[in-house]
Amino acid sequence: MMEKMPIGKAFTLMEPGPVVLVTTKDGEKNNIMTISWTMVMDFTPVFAITTGPWNYSYAALQQMRECVIAIPTVDLIDTIVGIGTCSGSDTDKFGKFGLTPLHGGFVGAPLIKECLANIECTVVDIIEKHNIIVLESVAAWFDHTRQEQRTLHAVGDGTFIVDGERLDRKRMMRSKLPDGI
Repeated sequence: MMEKMPIGKAFTLMEPGPVVLVTTKDGEKNNIMTISWTMVMDFTPVFAITTGPWNYSYAALQQMRECVIAIPTVDLIDTIVGIGTCSGSDTDKFGKFGLTPLHGGFVGAPLIKECLANIECTVVDIIEKHNIIVLESVAAWFDHTRQEQRTLHAVGDGTFIVDGERLDRKRMMRSKLPDGI
């Protein structure tokens, strides 16, 4: 039987994933923020994240108009949560959490060596009314040598879901998928 739930918790039914780390560079200082509110926009290399002036990295996103979306795996859960619970205004997050910044090929913001994948992005739009930053990918990197490849998905209430078994239905969906996918 269906039971009514508080409307303020409805987002926990649809929280997207995976949880990502977004790196920025304000011209001098590297920073990292944890983001669980992300969106893939069609089959193009365009993404959106939700953040705003309450996050230290927001000013760098506005000013430099670039970032890296780094995709961590389940073995980094405590690092992911730790990054999300301190501010880059007074914390060197790369140093505090033992992460290695790497130079990408196209943006000044660093890749994170310990992550499964990194996507270099430029900011193409900031929709202030909804705190949405639209990003276009200019390069993507994937570490095929990484043993752990399961990602985390935030439920939104301090709990997480770990990726599980992958179910393949590509043949059934072929007519809806672009060539090369």
